[in-house]
Amino acid sequence: MRSYFKTIKKLTSLTALLVICFFMPDVYAQSNSKPVIIGYVGGYRGKVINMDLISAAKLTHVNYAFVNVQHNRAVLSRERTDTVNLKNLSLLKKKNPDIKLLISIGGWSWSGNFSDAVLSDTSRQAFAQSAVAILKRFDLDGIDIDWEYPDMNGAGNVHRKEDKQNYTLMFAELRRQLDMAGNQSGKKLLLTTAVGGFKAFLDHTEMGVAVQYINYINLMTYDYFGNKVAVHHTNLFASSDKDRNDNADKAVKAFINAGVPANKLVMGVAFYGRVFQLNSTASKGIGDSTTQHLRQADYYFIKDSLVNKKGYAMYRDTMAKAPYLFNSETRQFITYDDEWSVDNKCKYVLDHHMGGVMFWEYDSDPKDYLLDQINASFKIKPKPINP
Repeated sequence: MRSYFKTIKKLTSLTALLVICFFMPDVYAQSNSKPVIIGYVGGYRGKVINMDLISAAKLTHVNYAFVNVQHNRAVLSRERTDTVNLKNLSLLKKKNPDIKLLISIGGWSWSGNFSDAVLSDTSRQAFAQSAVAILKRFDLDGIDIDWEYPDMNGAGNVHRKEDKQNYTLMFAELRRQLDMAGNQSGKKLLLTTAVGGFKAFLDHTEMGVAVQYINYINLMTYDYFGNKVAVHHTNLFASSDKDRNDNADKAVKAFINAGVPANKLVMGVAFYGRVFQLNSTASKGIGDSTTQHLRQADYYFIKDSLVNKKGYAMYRDTMAKAPYLFNSETRQFITYDDEWSVDNKCKYVLDHHMGGVMFWEYDSDPKDYLLDQINASFKIKPKPINP
């Protein structure tokens, strides 16, 4: 033991810190016996959200999406409505005092400036300070980072090779400043991230290192589509033995192999479907050629208005654990999550000792069809709402 500490003293302060962190247990590992249920609530449209419509008793966390990144700072781009929405978030604690409220920074459209914002020690400190300032201003519980994606083009983002290491350093600085703020307020502040549910994301990040600073990693295990072929966009498993497309099981295994503990991984559920136009010779839906991605469709609309109606026949892919609709007349194909697929995802989460589930996004299922299924699958009885 004495020789160990003599060795430590000979190291630089930075190297010593890294060595100590390596041997210390992960202080941000999760000990909750109950799985988390994280719902993303969208304020990016610039509308005031009616918090009365959010079933806070059925959730453990709400991530308010999104805070923008501009001039190397976290910024409320919809200042007028964001201010109202963030103030009103606290109303959810009247329904569920244990609920955790976070801001989510970035998203698909607002990830373009992350690379610049975290490029240097100085910029990372300023970025983290601006994010924590928003947290303090509205008395929230944490920060969620949704960078889509480090060292990748995304929606036309600035990106560079240094993103891989700077992604880790960003979390280290955010964690440092959150801990400082938490010590002052007496709250344990959370740091989470939404990540691409595919291996390429791991190739451009150091998730096995960054995870030490993070409470939960929200796997975006949806939007698996492309290559002009009708495939599931949010399937749990591969559709067949020959299927080489992405799926949730593949993502979970890849992140665990990269060094992320299972209990920090959160499975993504899609509260929306994707609608595709298939070619004129399409006969079965899945596996046919697509000609156009038409739109997204909210789950409540799919369930109430399309399943086995208006020419849409519903099918279940028992290998992929994913449903889909196919209209043989219009040649339209819809891939989505339903109660059956969500139940399978929740069972997978429990069987693999994962952290829980998250979903995008709340207003795509205002009738709580899928949220009720999540609670039922986890055998969670929502607490009575406080008067």
